[in-house]
Amino acid sequence: MQPKRWFLMFCATAAALVLALMAFNYVTDPFGAFGDRFFQWFSYDETNNPRVAKVSYLQQHHDQYDSYVIGCSSSSSLPTEALNELYDASFYNMIMYGADMADCEKIANYLLDNYQVKNLVLNIEISDGASYNTESDPLTYGLHHLEDPDLSAFTYYTRYLLANPRYGYAKLQSLETDTILPQSFDVFDEETGTYDKRVRDVEPIGNLETYLAAYSDFTTLDQSGTVGLYQTENCMKSVAAIRDACAAKGVNFVVVTAPIYGAYFNKYQPGSVENFYTQLAQVTPYWDFSCSSLSWEPRYFYDATHFRNCVGEMMVARMAGDDSVWMPDDFGVYVTADNVSDHLAGSLTAQPMDAAENSAQVPILMYHHIVEEDDGSGSVTVDLFRAQMDALLDAGYTTVSLQELADYVNRGGDLPEKPVAITFDDGYASNYELAYPILRERNMKATIFVIGVSVGKDTYKDTDHAMTPHFSYEQAAEMAASGLISIQSHTYDMHQWAPYESGDQVRENILPLPGESETDYVAALTEDFTTSRDLLEAATGGPVTALAFPTGLYTTLTSAVLRDLGVEVTLSTNPGVNTVVRGLPQSLCAMLRIGVDSETTVEALLASLQP
Repeated sequence: MQPKRWFLMFCATAAALVLALMAFNYVTDPFGAFGDRFFQWFSYDETNNPRVAKVSYLQQHHDQYDSYVIGCSSSSSLPTEALNELYDASFYNMIMYGADMADCEKIANYLLDNYQVKNLVLNIEISDGASYNTESDPLTYGLHHLEDPDLSAFTYYTRYLLANPRYGYAKLQSLETDTILPQSFDVFDEETGTYDKRVRDVEPIGNLETYLAAYSDFTTLDQSGTVGLYQTENCMKSVAAIRDACAAKGVNFVVVTAPIYGAYFNKYQPGSVENFYTQLAQVTPYWDFSCSSLSWEPRYFYDATHFRNCVGEMMVARMAGDDSVWMPDDFGVYVTADNVSDHLAGSLTAQPMDAAENSAQVPILMYHHIVEEDDGSGSVTVDLFRAQMDALLDAGYTTVSLQELADYVNRGGDLPEKPVAITFDDGYASNYELAYPILRERNMKATIFVIGVSVGKDTYKDTDHAMTPHFSYEQAAEMAASGLISIQSHTYDMHQWAPYESGDQVRENILPLPGESETDYVAALTEDFTTSRDLLEAATGGPVTALAFPTGLYTTLTSAVLRDLGVEVTLSTNPGVNTVVRGLPQSLCAMLRIGVDSETTVEALLASLQP
């Protein structure tokens, strides 16, 4: 074959390969650079590069939003729903990876020039003063060409058309393993632009020692004081430019400074932190959340610069003047050029919160059936139960409801010096006939978790199989009316007894059935709980916001679905004493319980209540 022909064939082959690569990258579009026309999986695209994918998403959905949050990744915990209520708006969160105020300025200009913007919230973190106009990787940190006037469309599209095909291949592989809850490849909620923190929002958190063992970053922070905030001046120029652009278009401009774990400040050169916040006050007033007593409690963070959603809720509540949400008194101050010196003198020397004021140790007892005489079943006799209740009172314990625990955590309510919660599972008639009179005589509170399908029955559902009798809805209403007893959910029909079931799919607990799809499981769990809640609330007139997991088993998806359904408290059967933390709703997740049976002496019961 002649060399010329070889050359032409080589060129044709190379061109075909390049075209194939370009076609593959265009179709898979792992960065959302082309609008993800074939998959519409922006949560994946934004995980690869939020700067690019969010612009592509807004091109298709901008009519749903009129306000925006911009800033580094900690901005994700600013809750769009709460901001919507505060500003009567529809927010989208434009958070990006890394702190770079040069990019924030370009993003703000793009939004202001292309959309009708009502509010612009700028989240500033101290590291914005350390880096400026950097781009470690054009694919993952580069801006969309529509945002960046210095980036040509040709360069932009060529960059993504000729990208390594491994990115597109990884997207195709991830499609096969995608789940309802976020995974490492789709960490964004594309409808709000925030991180999808449904998993983090339901992870049980209480004991500080256990938390630090799991999140070791807090004990290994660099405290050398060598990092300089050399880009502070450039950062402030961009903030001023955003301020002026908003003013020119009549846009409400709000600046907040992100909460940071206290020890993180020690990495910066002395005086540079104070200078950064002082200069910011000269440019614009701002809500300062960066350093307070909360900054020294690691459980509100999952690393030094990323705070939990509950802290974001506190931020917006402080801005709104909403005192129904608990937060430390020194959390959130509106800073101006006039008060910045006095404010920084106090905030940068903030001390940790008093653990005794911020958290409480709460044992929760778990009972089931009460019997007149010991029948060998392990059930607690009425005499033993009476003695145990008297022992609790004599030892100085005060019974509390689960609602009081939720109020302490979420709304800053109070708890007695030695709280204890009493719970019963299943809803047996003996709870009403034997336990309730004893509790009523002593003015003691308890929570009973009932199986909805068994309420008022002494035979197993739709069969003639005899079972331990359960109290009725009328009896539940009577107990609830006393103000001492709360009736909550043990599911409607997800605590089945296999020997009495006719089918081969038996829900003995709240776990998914073998082979059940996530979609079907979520639908089944949602229907079951809402049925349970509707019946109980109709009968008792009280809210159903707690659920005890049958047999103590659950999945993260279970917890996430229940949280979305308004369940504030869930209980396991794992033993131990709970640490409940104000402002940390995760401390109400899968709470520990101390099982009580016929072998639990008064002495053993009291000993088990110690942390």
